[in-house]
Amino acid sequence: MIYADNAATTRISDSVLKQMLVFLQEQYGNASSQHSLGVKTKRAIERARRQVATAIGAEPSEIVFTSGGSEGNSWVLSSVNDGHVITSSIEHHSVLNTCRSLECKGIDVTYLPVDSKGRVSLDSVEKAFRSDTKLVSIMLANNEIGTIQPIAEIGECLRQRGILFHSDAVQAVGHIPVVVNDLGVDLLTASSHKFHGPKGTGILYKRHGVSLPPLIFGGQQESGVRPGTQNVAGIVATGYAIEESITNMAAMTAKLSALAQATTDGIRARLPGAVINGDEDNRLPGIVNVSFNGVTGESLMHWLDLKGICVSTSSACTSANDEPSHVLMALGLTEQQARSAIRISYGRYNNIDEVETIVATLSNAYDKILSAKI
Repeated sequence: MIYADNAATTRISDSVLKQMLVFLQEQYGNASSQHSLGVKTKRAIERARRQVATAIGAEPSEIVFTSGGSEGNSWVLSSVNDGHVITSSIEHHSVLNTCRSLECKGIDVTYLPVDSKGRVSLDSVEKAFRSDTKLVSIMLANNEIGTIQPIAEIGECLRQRGILFHSDAVQAVGHIPVVVNDLGVDLLTASSHKFHGPKGTGILYKRHGVSLPPLIFGGQQESGVRPGTQNVAGIVATGYAIEESITNMAAMTAKLSALAQATTDGIRARLPGAVINGDEDNRLPGIVNVSFNGVTGESLMHWLDLKGICVSTSSACTSANDEPSHVLMALGLTEQQARSAIRISYGRYNNIDEVETIVATLSNAYDKILSAKI
């Protein structure tokens, strides 16, 4: 099998799994217990908190562990009780659907457009400001096309106005440098399984002085704002996974960029009518989103799957939805173009030989499907 759907999830690293298993089978104490086994697990959690904080340039006390990116995004947006919120039209559905719920409560939401490459402009953010704007939420990098947003510039603008700034960095953390003070964000969310950690564990960065209501009510875990028995194994694994990803980032960026470039070059050579979506000069390493004429992305995906190649047609969170990608539609693509797209996303365990197999199989699939329609 060739797995090229790393934007959906990544394989847990061998060394991270080894660390995780210790806290599932040996050091399995409840971190709130006062005996020695509980104390050891509590110390392990605080070590992981320091590892995460160091990775993104934060203080350990600014890190809250969650169940994942969707929980963190929903929590941040749901904390707004009145006024006005600004977001973009290409956000993850955990942001967009929470914004819809805010609108049902009478809170105004502005959905900023993007250009043909998927970029939000600073000018559009500034024009959307209102006297009652409470929060701006713009993702750092898009999960479908990989386009990186000008978060630092937006952050500087918001800091001058005293408006809270949140960024969904789920797709970016562990893959590109993310330093919260450089970005100017007050809140940032990430998810462990996107950088070779386990599913079910997420990160919320909350700048000192920023207040969020408790997500649920219970004990004093996670400073009382996210109570409940902590997922010690997942949290420990997250700390090691992010540390490992930061250590390998430069090498991985070079490798994944090369794989993505070889893929786009190969597709253009074999399928000249194909269109690469997003910003090829300013995207996450490893993500290639491409549209085709006359076929559906779903048919291509299933053909590749039969040949042992895993890719996707859109975000994994919306793959069961029959609607065309809201991200691609926001770029100005037609519904047919949006439905014809597939996303190839490489990770740590891919290699250059797999690129040739993917491109050749994709080209053959396209020809077979197109000829069958004639």
